[in-house]
Amino acid sequence: MEQKINVTDFISNISEHFKTSQDLPPWEFTSNLKAIIERILPNLNSDFEIMDGIAIHKSTVVEKGVTIKRPFIAMENCTIAANTYFREGVFLDKSVKIGPSTEVKSSIICAGTAIAHLNYIGNSIIGQNVNFEAGSIAANHYNERDDKRIWIAYNNELIDTGVEKFGALVGDNSRIGANGVLSPGTILNKNAIVKRLELIDQQQCFL
Repeated sequence: MEQKINVTDFISNISEHFKTSQDLPPWEFTSNLKAIIERILPNLNSDFEIMDGIAIHKSTVVEKGVTIKRPFIAMENCTIAANTYFREGVFLDKSVKIGPSTEVKSSIICAGTAIAHLNYIGNSIIGQNVNFEAGSIAANHYNERDDKRIWIAYNNELIDTGVEKFGALVGDNSRIGANGVLSPGTILNKNAIVKRLELIDQQQCFL
């Protein structure tokens, strides 16, 4: 029987806004994130500046040159540095820091996490108090393959996600070193360490 990957086994306290969605497999969660965020937006209170599908808490700092595509939510006390680019379907939980010239697409970044500068996070769920050093990547697509479906290696089993876009599920308190790369379909337990310049490709053991 195919194993189930529960987001809550990797992230202790995912935002209350996702209580009805957290039981989805992580690749379905991110695939449906735009619609999920659109359902959250009407329930936000007057502490947010909300315009055209973009909600930013009034305590969050947004520097110059930031590009945001709807839908998007940034919770309280976030810091969004200059020239960052948010593609459709991003949720930043409380006290998240996004460094300069970073791109995030269709992802949840949980509370207290810091994504440094010159990073890419695609179709991923990143836990609490995670640190991505400069230049580290959560890749979401197998450009080099003819069959671009993403498989996940988990507990000595291969799981067919049925999707062509999924990045990573990264557990709480993990550390991703500078220029580290998480291949599509990476699953990292809590407190994981990825060394600088390290490539994580968990499917290699099945090839």
